[in-house]
Amino acid sequence: MSEEHEQSEKATIYDVAERANVAISTVSRVLNDSQDVAEPTQERVMSAIRELQFRPNRTAKNLAQRSTRTIAVAVPTFTTPFHNELLKGVRDRLDEEDIDLLLCDLDWEAPVVTLRNFLERGTMDGLLLVGNPSQDELGEELRGLGSPVVVVGGLVDGLDSFYWDDRPGAKLAVGHLLEQGHTRIGMITTPHDNRLRNARVTGYRSALEEAGLEFNPDLITDGETRKHDGFSEESGYEAMQELLALDEPVTAAFASSDVQAIGAWQAIREEGLEVPDDYALVGYDDIKVSRFIGLTSIAQNMHDVGEDATDLLMQRLNQTGPDETLSRLVELQLKVRKSSLQSQ
Repeated sequence: MSEEHEQSEKATIYDVAERANVAISTVSRVLNDSQDVAEPTQERVMSAIRELQFRPNRTAKNLAQRSTRTIAVAVPTFTTPFHNELLKGVRDRLDEEDIDLLLCDLDWEAPVVTLRNFLERGTMDGLLLVGNPSQDELGEELRGLGSPVVVVGGLVDGLDSFYWDDRPGAKLAVGHLLEQGHTRIGMITTPHDNRLRNARVTGYRSALEEAGLEFNPDLITDGETRKHDGFSEESGYEAMQELLALDEPVTAAFASSDVQAIGAWQAIREEGLEVPDDYALVGYDDIKVSRFIGLTSIAQNMHDVGEDATDLLMQRLNQTGPDETLSRLVELQLKVRKSSLQSQ
């Protein structure tokens, strides 16, 4: 098989058999961990699989065997309220389906390596990938997976995607605080220079400058705690302490996540101050608890996105989806509650 053929087409079991100079049935036995294949032959087949970057089409295999299919959901972590909202949507969509759900914790520190290791196991029929995968590092691998992939939170050429534009979301949050009369507004963010952080900082800055206010980077802070990539109650608490310690304190704060805002709320209380009378707060994500404590937030509608993304993945598995790749921009909404409203 020519190099041009290898690069332009996804490798099949026939290509593996040809490269290893064995029968297709032998490749199949190796893939199924059969013990009746000689070790040198097994090594030759596995070498061909690695060289061709072959991954078995488990969807076709399972359909032929009438076995239960498996959907994998890969998330940076499944212990945060934000990702729990998404997973609830996935679960609700699969409630009536004969589908096994497999969770993959991508690890904030090394998501690409973790995902690659997970994909090498070839244990799922479809993948719901939550995050912003790199086009250069993962795009080709995901497109050549041999199973449908739906991305939530990013755009990858050739793959179905549900994504947000965080710049107008941040502008909504800060614009609301400006409408409430605040002119010195702090921002609680994360320490990492990434797409999400940069987009929300850009929206924060745009809202201020469009209102005729000077952008002051000293009013952007993050906590020391790095758990969950900085999206935690602890980091929000620490960041708010820094804002409270300024010589000229802010009167309002926009947090990049609801959990950070909850931590900030506690820091304000410990100073003997009140929200919103002394400090106004706006979060981001609109997790369930925010609706009960009265936290104003930017809703990303994660539960609905989880349902819709899973529904599309099921359509792809059943070959009933749209012909074209779907890229859907999810609408963001400002949910106004007591934490940001000035007393009348």
